[in-house]
Amino acid sequence: MATLQINEEMLHYMRIISEDENLLKRAAKYLRKLVAEKKADPTELTREDFFARIEEARKQPGKKFDSVDELDKYIKSL
Repeated sequence: MATLQINEEMLHYMRIISEDENLLKRAAKYLRKLVAEKKADPTELTREDFFARIEEARKQPGKKFDSVDELDKYIKSL
């Protein structure tokens, strides 16, 4: 589903929900929960952390393989 369609659907439901205070409160509570889950994602890195990891990896010596078969064997051994 395209972003525009999702936005239209969200606005449609928000119009319905906005007419009922109890539904509006429940929706707000659920949205807070969704945002908290996103913030709690341990795999998400800040831009600075991401680039710091790249720089750290560049400083480490890399592995070289003479053939694809050699690389394949190495990957399968991990």
